[in-house]
Amino acid sequence: MAISAQLVKELREKTGAGMMDCKKALVETNGDMEKAIDFLREKGIAKAANKGDRIAAEGLTSIIVNGNEAVILEVNSETDFVAKNEGFQLLVKELGEHLLANKPATVEEALEQTINGVKVADHINTAIAKIGEKLTLRRFEVVTKTDNGAFGAYLHMGGRISVLSVLEGTTDEEAAKDVSMHIAALNPKYVSRDQVDASELEREKEVLTQQALNEGKPEKIVAKMVEGRINKFYEEICVNEQAFVKNPDQKVGQFVEIKGGNIKSFVRFEVGEGIEKRQENFADEVMSQVKKD
Repeated sequence: MAISAQLVKELREKTGAGMMDCKKALVETNGDMEKAIDFLREKGIAKAANKGDRIAAEGLTSIIVNGNEAVILEVNSETDFVAKNEGFQLLVKELGEHLLANKPATVEEALEQTINGVKVADHINTAIAKIGEKLTLRRFEVVTKTDNGAFGAYLHMGGRISVLSVLEGTTDEEAAKDVSMHIAALNPKYVSRDQVDASELEREKEVLTQQALNEGKPEKIVAKMVEGRINKFYEEICVNEQAFVKNPDQKVGQFVEIKGGNIKSFVRFEVGEGIEKRQENFADEVMSQVKKD
């Protein structure tokens, strides 16, 4: 029998399975919705629909470089165990290659594109069914450089943290990787002090001024004290101002300058940062099960 697009859509909404899987299930069951749902459940594909409310705060970050283009991305799973799964790692690689080749502007746009003939969202749903956990493409950034530049691609702890830096004025990839390693360790927010938002700087000055006054310092010297502490503030948040982890006697900006270049930009992704993780109490969970029984 002919399977309508509306029927496929309805089955997809009920199961969370991919469009092609839904169509196949309906064909196999002659359009019987309940049998089609059972068909998908038997195949393990319908499991994806039940995982939408779970928190995926583990996973991997990754970097793929191709010539003068590179992509850094984060794909989340529910557990660190799954992050070590070969199928999950393959998914991360496939998504990275797709993002670099197609350069969508947003995650939403990426999910609507096709990969291996199916929508990216459906491709992820298929992986969810196989792996058994909620998986999400959380974020990505496509970065470019010139022929007179260098990418610093650094993965820490197998992708727990990834940093993609761009140097310009030098093609020294080793130096760029050293910069990325430093950024992974110290987590600066900006390249240089001129990038610091004026409101953020003003807020810091207000806090430092009040701190100095609370310490009982005379008002006439407070301004000088704040100026000195602002320099320390820049050292904490600007990579150019920081003491280089491989040579604390040298600033990172000085290290790159000696190499003949400067830091154009960097992106640092850490798995799960900013995601509120659900706190599970194992004892309470066991007790709740006992009470149910």
